[in-house]
Amino acid sequence: MRPLHIALAALVAAVWGVNFVVIEVGLGHFPPLLFSALRFLVAALPAVFFVGRPKVAWKWIVGVGLALGVAKFGLLFIGMDRGMPAGLSSLVLQVQAVFTVLFAAVALGERPGRVRVLGMAVALAGIGVAAVDEGASGPVFAFVLVIAAAACWGVSNVLTRKAAPPDSLNFMVWVSTVPVLPLLGLSLVFEGWDRDAAALAALDWSGAGIIVYVAWITTVFGFGVWGYLLRQHPASSVAPFTLLVPVFGMSSAALLLGESVSPLRWCAAALLVGGVALTSLAGTRRGRTTAPEQGPRSAPAPAPAPEQGLMAAVEGVDADTGPGRESPASRVV
Repeated sequence: MRPLHIALAALVAAVWGVNFVVIEVGLGHFPPLLFSALRFLVAALPAVFFVGRPKVAWKWIVGVGLALGVAKFGLLFIGMDRGMPAGLSSLVLQVQAVFTVLFAAVALGERPGRVRVLGMAVALAGIGVAAVDEGASGPVFAFVLVIAAAACWGVSNVLTRKAAPPDSLNFMVWVSTVPVLPLLGLSLVFEGWDRDAAALAALDWSGAGIIVYVAWITTVFGFGVWGYLLRQHPASSVAPFTLLVPVFGMSSAALLLGESVSPLRWCAAALLVGGVALTSLAGTRRGRTTAPEQGPRSAPAPAPAPEQGLMAAVEGVDADTGPGRESPASRVV
């Protein structure tokens, strides 16, 4: 990769990592479900009028929109609102890589190799250490909600892999149109009209800036740059930069929010990041494969919604394809 592209990849990782701090601050302005709805509304508008028509079937857009936008983001925002620290959330959410591999094995017949199984075991050990640390100092229920959000992200990754959108930015913008009304409805039911109306009436420049950051900076800018990098370079060259996301997330939370990072949490971070690296960068073995519904083989592998951290997995070097060639059986996103 050229130095400029390396700098862009690192910048996007920093934007996504700092996003957890911005979410934490934003939850002081908005109820979590309303906040998530506004995030998708602003991400979709006006971008949806400029990205062209959807390039995949609507069933995939709706499926990913519900799994990623409603379930994953709803649970993440509620978990953080219930007390899950921003830095720890940026770390724990990366267990989605394990869920993605497991769900792909069940739904797509993609058998993980031994290195990937080892990576999943190491990542789960990191989650266990993080759970022990959080159980001693924070709300366990909020921790569980973020784990559930990671599982929902895994579901959306498998759906995205099946959709195989040829234009990742176009796909993400259209996906962003789906969760708005369901999230608004859930907010009205569970958070109440009065609370939502009060939050909107109190909207100031700070709140507006937070919405712009989580919608346009992390989604439109971040996803657009990430898609550009994936078109210029193999995913196996670009994806490792996402390992920096929890580093930026934890360090920015410590610097900007004063969150403490215990030795046990650093241990959890080392295990989880190392395990996710093994899980993401190792190839898969072909079992009974289900051919994905995808465009031309030259199309870049799409990435999941970026601002939450690591890609679930990247195209590995498959024994059947050799280095530098795409393996449809291993391209789990």
